Amino acid sequence: RVGLLHSFPSRTRLPRRPELACCFGTAPAEAVPAAAPATPRSRNVRSMEERRACEERLGQVVEKMKKEGIDMSQWRLGTFQRTICPQCEGGSTEERSLSVFIREDGTHGNWTCFRANCGWKGYTQPDGVPKAYQAKKDSGNENESDQEVKANQPVKVIRKLREEDLRLEPLCDELVTYFSERMISAKTLRRNNVSQRKRNNKIVIAFTYRRDKVLVGCKYREVSKKFSQEANTEKILYGLDDIKQARDIIIVEGEIDKLSMEEAGYCNCVSVPDGAPAQVSNKLPDKDHDKKYSYLWNCKEYLDPASRIILATDADPPGQALAEELARRLGKERCWRVKWPKKNETEFCKDANEVLMFLGPRALKEVIEGAELYPIRGLFNFKDFFPEIDSYYLGIHGDELGIPTGWKCMDGLYKVVPGELTIVTGVPNSGKSEWIDALLCNINNQCGWKFVLCSMENKASHCLLSMLSSLSFHSTPRNNDDFGV
Repeated sequence: RVGLLHSFPSRTRLPRRPELACCFGTAPAEAVPAAAPATPRSRNVRSMEERRACEERLGQVVEKMKKEGIDMSQWRLGTFQRTICPQCEGGSTEERSLSVFIREDGTHGNWTCFRANCGWKGYTQPDGVPKAYQAKKDSGNENESDQEVKANQPVKVIRKLREEDLRLEPLCDELVTYFSERMISAKTLRRNNVSQRKRNNKIVIAFTYRRDKVLVGCKYREVSKKFSQEANTEKILYGLDDIKQARDIIIVEGEIDKLSMEEAGYCNCVSVPDGAPAQVSNKLPDKDHDKKYSYLWNCKEYLDPASRIILATDADPPGQALAEELARRLGKERCWRVKWPKKNETEFCKDANEVLMFLGPRALKEVIEGAELYPIRGLFNFKDFFPEIDSYYLGIHGDELGIPTGWKCMDGLYKVVPGELTIVTGVPNSGKSEWIDALLCNINNQCGWKFVLCSMENKASHCLLSMLSSLSFHSTPRNNDDFGV
């Protein structure tokens, strides 16, 4: 059996002593008749069978996870555990980014890697559990036993933070120097209450999340770029008070990018708290199930007054996926996006802080001023057609104004233009098909174009004879290639 740290509910534990004692033999006639034995309660028998079945299911789930490369020193049930992802191995920092969960009744287990460059996820369940269970769980039609197990799990309660409990300190000289190397001044750090704290025997940078100057959450960053945050706190945007009643808002992907925007003169900037996803989700969930982006719903009253929201997320694929997720929820009609400039001859800047470090605050300001409307399907900008218009005006391809039909009297009224659809109409037997056949022969002879013919009323031989009749006998082609068919 697999060793599992698990506590079964008291109602399912095996009894410490037998509830039924059976005595074999005949009592003496004069003896006082023994009381009738109590009827055994099937609840205990069923509980024992359920426990054995549960242990078997749990063992199968664990073994299947081990085959995927997931192995834990101790397996805890009904709670999320963190370990190193076997796919990305935690990156260069060996981050414990894989979240593993096994349901207490052993009906399924799942895992997700929260590193932006990985995003590996999976789901497994023991043999014999119907696959309809997952669909039933997703639709909310859980049976009573499912609800009982869920009732045994702790309910997440939003924790209220107090300044004195965090024991935050002013930044030391080393960290102030670290920020100055990233072109962020001490004045900006003080205005945004950037502090430090001793956490896990290390000095870490503390970014405080506030609403109306009240502490709501706190996120920690090591110089080596390892992140953590206070658990069970409300998710909000970093720098939320700076966009109160703002008409223009800038959203970036990290706290340091928000500080960088302030160095360029933009205080109306906020940062998302949890970074970027690996890719764009297939389906947009409703408000109650949109856990990943709950900070947008929690800050809705701050975001609603904005008429223009500039998405200045990172230039990498996860950053672009984040921009799409934000635009889908905020409304693409009021979203704009930035284009990051080159920092050298071969590389582009990845985010706001890189622009500030390599090109300076003026360049970062130009990036925001040059923001473009977020693309909406079916909506175009006039300047998108400038290259096509220039090609048409200059005649770069040579056929923008059309090619001659072969009849000089006709060319003043009509020419054949590539990409255009021509429909020839007329009463029956007026010569429509014959005219088109002659037109094809003329174009083939003058320009070398080749054609594919599709006739719904004539056979291929009839079409060929019609084309032959449109040419004089002395210039009749000798093979199909001369016709361009």
